[in-house]
Amino acid sequence: MASTIVNTPCTVPSVKGFETQNYVGLRPISSLRFNSGRTSISGRSQRLFVVRASERHDGHVKKIEMSIEECEVAVVAGNVPEAPPVPPKPAAPVGTPVIQPLQLSRRPRRNRKSPALRASFQETSQEDTPIGAMPGCYRLGWRHGLLEEVAKARDVGVNSIVLFPKVPDALKSPTGDEAYNDNGLVPRTIRLLKDKYPDLVIYTDVALDPYSSDGHDGIVREDGVIMNDETVHQLCKQAVSQARAGADVVSPSDMMDGRVGAIRASLDAEGFHHVSIMSYTAKYASSFYGPFREALDSNPRFGDKKTYQMNPANYREALVESHEDEAEGADILLVKPGLPYLDIIRLLRDQSPLPIAAYQVSGEYSMIKAGGVLKMIDEERVMMESLMCLRRAGADIILTYFALQAARCLCGENR
Repeated sequence: MASTIVNTPCTVPSVKGFETQNYVGLRPISSLRFNSGRTSISGRSQRLFVVRASERHDGHVKKIEMSIEECEVAVVAGNVPEAPPVPPKPAAPVGTPVIQPLQLSRRPRRNRKSPALRASFQETSQEDTPIGAMPGCYRLGWRHGLLEEVAKARDVGVNSIVLFPKVPDALKSPTGDEAYNDNGLVPRTIRLLKDKYPDLVIYTDVALDPYSSDGHDGIVREDGVIMNDETVHQLCKQAVSQARAGADVVSPSDMMDGRVGAIRASLDAEGFHHVSIMSYTAKYASSFYGPFREALDSNPRFGDKKTYQMNPANYREALVESHEDEAEGADILLVKPGLPYLDIIRLLRDQSPLPIAAYQVSGEYSMIKAGGVLKMIDEERVMMESLMCLRRAGADIILTYFALQAARCLCGENR
């Protein structure tokens, strides 16, 4: 998963252990990837763990003798791990009038609802699976490795994360129905994280490609055409499912027309007026995404994504997309990739009052890592310079796989 770098202090206290209920998690087959690096661990047997996380537990983690294949069969059969329940909706004071919610496409208060969000927009398995094309990045087990990585991030002031799932092929379908399974990998993970870290800001990805047997962001017609409106219908259900689990910001990355307005209407209809939308406004059909698609095994089974993602040669088209997303109720506009598109970041920064996010994608990350390994560049200096350039171009938020490494660097400088 990618993680945003936010302007928060580097004095978050260290997190020691878990406090949750019984969770039985899966490893590589249904894992999540967090952006920051960690030391490779080899030679461990691939076993399934049970972690008690709502009660104090001073003993060792209990192992269940199940193979990965047996776990995958269990999940496909519907025997999914338990996760914390959805918290009840807070009650209003006695005497509060019962009204119909206002029909507002824009609610600026969504970007002010927590300290971490306000800081972002200030204008001034159980052993984790390494990702070969992204040195230092792992697909993280949903209830063990992920919690550890989030704890490390919070220790250095990173309190916002983005979740990207890797689901078993057996759960994929042409219509991506697993995307809105309330007991699926992403909703379970959101509930687990919110149970452990209630103030953590969780961004989610809204798109069908991790769940599609065709590997596309939308439903594919038999002639290869990506069906727009039918896909938007599925995305609305996915966004509501994520909001119901406790997501703070849903992030449609699919590039279907009209999806922001439809998602906003669906969230509001279900009472999730407080959930923000970060729209992938200018997402280009880029060659820089290769390592990430390897990580999630989400390459299209046929064709490419050029009929819905933007042409890298186009500049003014980004304004068309941004105007539409603003009008439909987006709270944040995102540009992807980052460094090759600094002109687009500046364009949106100059033309829109909304917060602008930039996604430093896997190809950008891997090139810097490779250059560092080959001693062709100073990895740390180039990493920090690249992030500074995104910020200089106008990005309020940066999604980067360097988040933990960069935050540690910043904390070291500040000490």
